[in-house]
Amino acid sequence: MKKGSTKNIKNRNRIDKSDLSSKSKKRQNFWMLLFLLLGIVLAISFLFIKPDFQNKYQQQSNNRVEIEFKKEGQLSFFDKLNSQLITTIDIEIAEDDYERALGLMYRFSMSDSVGMLFIMEKEMPQSFWMKDTYISLDIVYLNKNLEIVKIQKNTQPLSEESIPSIKKAKYVIGGFCDKLNVEEGDIVKYNRTDTISQNI
Repeated sequence: MKKGSTKNIKNRNRIDKSDLSSKSKKRQNFWMLLFLLLGIVLAISFLFIKPDFQNKYQQQSNNRVEIEFKKEGQLSFFDKLNSQLITTIDIEIAEDDYERALGLMYRFSMSDSVGMLFIMEKEMPQSFWMKDTYISLDIVYLNKNLEIVKIQKNTQPLSEESIPSIKKAKYVIGGFCDKLNVEEGDIVKYNRTDTISQNI
């Protein structure tokens, strides 16, 4: 009797363990299936939501107000070695606190042949940033003698990181000077529009 009962108990234990193992596998399969279904639902939802985001972004782009370029003068670059003219661009001039703070913000396109000349209050180490500026520009720093002392090339649009002059600067140009083969050490001369008109 004892031997028979012991065998029955062992068999029952084996059956119980196999039942537990089977239930555990079923639970694992259930959770895997549930996560798979959730993943499919999220993927489908994203497909429907994404076009909506794109439409909203497109609407914002269409509704954006762009500040237009206003020609206020001309600026010429001269080679540091032989003083020969490199190129001349049209410029907008920023010379008060408001104009300097606004700078080239909210411009979504700009020709290679134009730029902005910032006239600072005094010659000292300067620093700019690209907050709300959508165009990748070259930031060109000049000393009081209008000699280029530093060119910061291909700045990152919308970045709030500091873009320093390293050396003392009195004037700053925002534009595409690197594309025009302008280098550090080159000299700049500029005229305002009213002065140009008087000279004609």
